[in-house]
Amino acid sequence: MTHMGRVITARGIKPIVKYQHAFKNTYLYGSFSPINGDSFIWEVEGVDTAIFEAYLTEFSKYNPNELKIVIIDNAGFHSTKNIIIPDNIILINIPPYSPELNPSEKIWGFLKPKFKNKVFEKLIGVKDWLYSTVNEELTVDRIQSITHNDFYINSFNYAFDC
Repeated sequence: MTHMGRVITARGIKPIVKYQHAFKNTYLYGSFSPINGDSFIWEVEGVDTAIFEAYLTEFSKYNPNELKIVIIDNAGFHSTKNIIIPDNIILINIPPYSPELNPSEKIWGFLKPKFKNKVFEKLIGVKDWLYSTVNEELTVDRIQSITHNDFYINSFNYAFDC
């Protein structure tokens, strides 16, 4: 489905934007480090607790000797009841209505405007656009810049200074 966004036109001229009302979707799960700009992104056609558990399992295999701290919000599919959390992952719940504390939300906020006013014939077109946009736009430096949070940086530095 086309996500409509603003466009620049002459005063008094209504913009013409292609629009498609077919609803097919895919989802990106992602973890982004404000410390070193590293990222792990997983595309899947669904969102539920079982998929979240599978994401955590796959994420744990990425740099398996690294301890991963994952910030999660109160989304229903983030429920940790009856799921297996890998040993190298720690989940931290943020308070309700505080997406600014979640590095992933900042990345999604960066990507969403790039998706405005785009029309795709098929779902594969959306996936191709996502792959190329993520690979081209989400450099290490950009991830660090977008997700930078003094609280996380200072906490990380404090933990290693002790």
